[in-house]
Amino acid sequence: MEENFRDSIATVTAEGKRAWIFPKKPSGRYYDYRKLVSYFLLGFLFAAPFVKINGHQFLMFNVLERRFNIFGFPFWPQDFHLFVISMIIGVIFIALFTVAFGRIFCGWICPQTIFMEMVFRRIEYWIDGDRGAQMRLDKAPWTAKKIRKRVLKWVIFFIISFLIANVFLAYLISSDTLIRYITDGPMAHLSTMVSLLIFTAVFYFVFAWFREQVCIIACPYGRLQGVLLDDKSIVVAYDHKRGESENGRKKYRKNEDRDALGHGDCIDCFQCVNVCPTGIDIRNGTQLECVNCTACIDECDHIMESIDRPKGLIRYASEQEITDKKKFRFTARMKGYTGVLTILIGVLVGMLFLRNEIEANILRLPGQLYERKENNIISNVYTYKLVNKTTKDIDDVNFKLLSHNGTINMVSQDSFLVPAEALAEGTLFIEINNSALNGDKDKLKIGIYSGNELIETTVTQFLAPRSYN
Repeated sequence: MEENFRDSIATVTAEGKRAWIFPKKPSGRYYDYRKLVSYFLLGFLFAAPFVKINGHQFLMFNVLERRFNIFGFPFWPQDFHLFVISMIIGVIFIALFTVAFGRIFCGWICPQTIFMEMVFRRIEYWIDGDRGAQMRLDKAPWTAKKIRKRVLKWVIFFIISFLIANVFLAYLISSDTLIRYITDGPMAHLSTMVSLLIFTAVFYFVFAWFREQVCIIACPYGRLQGVLLDDKSIVVAYDHKRGESENGRKKYRKNEDRDALGHGDCIDCFQCVNVCPTGIDIRNGTQLECVNCTACIDECDHIMESIDRPKGLIRYASEQEITDKKKFRFTARMKGYTGVLTILIGVLVGMLFLRNEIEANILRLPGQLYERKENNIISNVYTYKLVNKTTKDIDDVNFKLLSHNGTINMVSQDSFLVPAEALAEGTLFIEINNSALNGDKDKLKIGIYSGNELIETTVTQFLAPRSYN
């Protein structure tokens, strides 16, 4: 009977316990490329909250105050529709990328993989050694040497987790606020310090213990690949045609003619398994645990070089390419995703160009009806809110009726200033002669001016006595 090799995940033992993964330290050309990409992305992640464009933080996601900066452009709650379209574009882009190139995002760009493989595991290799040394240390009794190594590793992990938590906090509350909190001292902002320690504990838990379980259990993207991938998607794949040949795998023996014996190029060395950060055997095909990190490609290429066989036994390829020798092509499904993505990007760009620098809302005061005045004048009371989305103050702001003959009377001053990136609000009265109205509910068009320059228009309703003529 055949072994059911895909009926359980690699990180769980037959008894249902956690199987701790001790991956071999990878090396090779793909690993070198991944290091360059990772260092660039880490630099971007740590620098982005502290870089400013026109006074705006390059990236900020202040959920509490509902203020967002994306690539230096400020977005307010009134721009939420732009944020939603951006998120939809991101989801469709990831779907398109997965259909074409599998989980390459997970192996090369995902922050979880970058921090785990390029920061925490590299520290672990430095302190505990490679795979064999880590396994021996794990089984060894708690001697002074083991305690020293464990404490050193845990302290470094905690410091890095605390640093990551601070950077993420800078994205949430702004880097200026974070620096001010640090300058004031932790006791001056105790609640923020407690939140920071909670985030630190979460990051420490994820990278010191939970590790690859995030990709396997917590992250929904691994489940999505089962829906999005097909036999035309390019993934990290084992060439079973070449590796198995007619008579399957066989351990390597010097000077033997494997082709004549009918054995494939796979020598059953298990190095692709030992180097895998999620502990899978890529020879069993695409699995949800595989994050396309390419560690098995590099390791297999090393083995193929050492036995004088061609590289590429494990490589980026589609199942169709391996079985039918068909090269990658742009399928109808990919064209569909691309079409939708292009339309949405066009809509987003158009909305960004049409986006107003000042947002105006003038609404009737709730619960108030009209008021009759002398000379057949009808008066309504309103509240106004003006949001200045720019980095400059807008002064001498005043209102004018554009659709009707009438007057606008401000409760305080006739003109006012709206500070940069701030909100101005107040109360005003609109008075119109009843003969100029068309019914009991008229739509008014109001112009917002800075001096004599029209900067925005808005509409509101005006209530008047019902006519029975």
